[in-house]
Formats: sequence, structure tokens, C-alpha cells
Amino acid sequence: MRTSLKDIAEKLKLSKATISWTLSGKGDEKGISLVTQEKVFQCAKELNYQPNLLARSLHRGYSKTIGLIIPDITDSFYSKIACVIEKEADEQGYSVMIGNSESKIEKENKLIRLFKAKQVDGIILAPTKVSKSEIETLVDESFPLVLFDRYFPQIDTNYVIIDNEESSYQLVRKMILDGARKIAIITTNSYLRTMNMRREGYARALMEMDFPVESELYGEVPFVDYEHNIDKTLDRIFHDVPDVDGFFFSTHILAIEAFRYFYDKGINLKKYELACIHSIPSFRALAPKINIAFMPIDEIGENAVRILLKSIESHQEQSKEKKKVETVVLHCKISTP
Repeated sequence: MRTSLKDIAEKLKLSKATISWTLSGKGDEKGISLVTQEKVFQCAKELNYQPNLLARSLHRGYSKTIGLIIPDITDSFYSKIACVIEKEADEQGYSVMIGNSESKIEKENKLIRLFKAKQVDGIILAPTKVSKSEIETLVDESFPLVLFDRYFPQIDTNYVIIDNEESSYQLVRKMILDGARKIAIITTNSYLRTMNMRREGYARALMEMDFPVESELYGEVPFVDYEHNIDKTLDRIFHDVPDVDGFFFSTHILAIEAFRYFYDKGINLKKYELACIHSIPSFRALAPKINIAFMPIDEIGENAVRILLKSIESHQEQSKEKKKVETVVLHCKISTP
């Protein structure tokens, strides 16, 4: 049976208030002698007392816990982000509850409601689909929230993203300078503003170098079952544009599946100029010539936590002033072979 404050009080013949003040670090403030405090701590240790954190959070009005919702915990990008966020939060005395939305809006909304019910102080979220009713509700309630990797321009909230358009522009421009003339873009989730920004960077680079933006070279892969859908997309591009000589991948997830397709078809990757937003270690072995825009994972996680804790502090102060949102756009490191 769990040890309570009452158990310690009865054993030491002290009041519950004395036990509570001592264990919460207020012994000196309340004038409790050092001898008594030492007895309380020793008794709590002997009885294996564990504080009821939920009850404490309800009493204080905050839980020192934040919620993190990511689309795919198996994706190395999101798992690394989670590690950074957990480390940063821990250094500030916060714990992290992690939820995997599996890129399903229903599950994302369920996790948001669950985290609120669990009394988290704020939420860091990489949102999924166009539907955003739960996010709008959080904003309307002034609930501490930070979006990362994706955002909605029409929702006035904190977010941390990369320079999607500029990174794509720099990568595609480099491919053209290296000799590519028929560059295909392989992308997904066009309803996400960040993905559209990557497409816009691709188009800007082509137009600035006086090359047309050809619809035949646009390959959008449905995200659901993308492992198989990418085969159909690439088959169509090779059929419609047999002289395609470059591929720009808007995500590393699509690139790795495309490399599998090339291998299965016996296509030599070295024949093509390649570029991708973000990377995984195997890329250097599979495609040594690939141009990469590395996502600044540490900076994304650090900024997300910093902004959220600032928002939590402002929320706890219960200021009636309209809270200013903070938006951060981080630069990617462009790596070329």
C-alpha cells in the first residue's frame, strides 16, 4: 500500500502540515528545526514515500510536464527531435509525455485532448492534416503551444520551421549548375504549407535559370502507402520524360524509397543529379553525389522548448494582455559532394 503523508505524520507524531512543508522544501521558511526536518526525510526514505505528483500539480496549478506529439516516432528525424526536446526540458525541470499521431488527424486530436486531461503545462506539436480544429481551440484558449516542422499561416501561434523555400532553391540551383536540365521533383502532402514552400523553391530555381517548370516532372506521392505509391510516380515520370536527368526529393523518406526503386529496376543512380531536404547516414553510401539540406535538429528542439516554457510562464502569470507569438525560421546547412 502506498505510503501517505499521514503515515509519516503518525509515525513521527507530527502534523501533516509539518511533513508536507518539510518534503516540499519549505521547512526553513516555516521555522521547522533542522533536527525535525532530518527526521522527516529519514522516515520518508524508510517508508519509501513517493509524492503524488498529480495531486501536487492540481494544487499548484501546473505539472512541470509538457506534451510532445510527432507524426512518426520511427522516423529518425522525429526521434532525434524528441531526444533533444526531452533533454532540454529535463534541464529546465520538466518531464515530457510523447505521443505518436501516425500522421492521423483523429489520433492527433485524441492526443491533444488526452494531454490536456493529463494536466500538461503546454504542447509541442508537428501537425498532420489540413483539419486543425483542436489546434485552433488551443490557440483560442491561449494554451501554451509550439508547432514545429509544419505550421498553418492562418493560425496565429508559435512555430519553429526551416527555410523551406530557400533550401530547395539552393539545392535545385546547384543541380542546374552541375549540368542537370530535366529535374523532377518528388514530393508529398501538398496540403502542408511547408511542402508547398519546397515546391516553390524548386520552381524559382528553374525559372531564374530560364528552364520551364514542366508538369510532367512533378511527382506527388500519396503519403498513405507511399512505399508502393512512389513506384507508380517514378514509372510515370520515366515514361513521360525518358531523358530526365535529376531528382529533387522534398523529404528523406521519399528519397530512401526512390533509391530502393532504382535498385530494384537496375537503374544507375550515378547517371542523375540528386538532392534532398534532410538525410540519413545511409545516403552517403547509397548516393555519394547527393546534395543535401541538413535540418538543424538541435536548434529546432532547443527553440521549441525555449518558446514553450516562455509561453507557459506567461500563461501562469495570467496576464490579460494579448500574448505575442514567436516564429523562428532556421537555416539548413547545404552539403554538396
